Amino acid sequence: MTAVQHDLTMRPITGREELELFNRLPYELNHELADDLDSGRRRPGWMWVALRGDRLVARAAWWSRPWEETPFLFDVFDLAGDIGESDAVDVGVRLLEAAMAKVVPQGGRPPEYIRYVPPGWRDDATVRQAVETRVAALERIGARLFVERLRLEWRPGTPIASPTGRLAFRPVADRDELVALMTMVLEGTLDAHSCSDLTRMPPEKAAAEQYDGELVGYTSPHDWWRIATLPGGEPVGFVIPAHNSYNPIIAYIGVLPAHRGKGYIDEILAEGTRILAAQEVPRVRASTDLGNVPMARSFQRAGYINFARELNYTWP
Repeated sequence: MTAVQHDLTMRPITGREELELFNRLPYELNHELADDLDSGRRRPGWMWVALRGDRLVARAAWWSRPWEETPFLFDVFDLAGDIGESDAVDVGVRLLEAAMAKVVPQGGRPPEYIRYVPPGWRDDATVRQAVETRVAALERIGARLFVERLRLEWRPGTPIASPTGRLAFRPVADRDELVALMTMVLEGTLDAHSCSDLTRMPPEKAAAEQYDGELVGYTSPHDWWRIATLPGGEPVGFVIPAHNSYNPIIAYIGVLPAHRGKGYIDEILAEGTRILAAQEVPRVRASTDLGNVPMARSFQRAGYINFARELNYTWP
């Protein structure tokens, strides 16, 4: 699968033994790559490098759930910072074209690209230039900005609001109950991914696919999941505390349309955070769209800090 173009050699890594080469370009995911390879979340054939001689000038990698045969996300794309912007863009385009021809199934849509950046990335000239150079390469091959998201973190010692008594919490009864509630919260959603799903499928199918494709895959106890109810038992919303392959997370949280605007979201988020804090976790991670102001404000009130941003790019 090696491609040679003039002075540039582009190929996948041979295996774990070439991680040192792949990690010569810095990024915050580097420390996860070895375990990702061991667990099947990454494969050598999905991790490509562009070399000038022995020098790494660009790299790209895709990620997936261990049981899937095709990549789910494109989440590593780095260009050497000292080769000049126009050269870096050209190298990036050439690497992506060569790699995607092998990694993306023929005729398929490329997986979504995500990139973690500092919260104030636009204010740091060096960071902004690096982002814009990567984006220029991505846009040359058809990618477009889909959404910018807030990455959030609760840390031990941060106070958790005590229950008010307005809501009661109980475990999820079964798949059907949760999927039904997930379907209802899609009405009026401000989440860009959910809105996109709803242009292609009915809410019942979108909810079922999220449950079966994401939530059921968390190996943390499903009895952490909570339904929020009024004292009489009427459901108000739900929260899904979980542990993914890397961190304790608030995987999903929602309030039913009939109960929005009453401050219930804060109590539901506090309950989910409380469940994870009881496990003595080092942190709790969450994310929400930059444009989802009500949810972002709820996380802020709960003491979550915005420690990073996430840029999501998709192909039409």
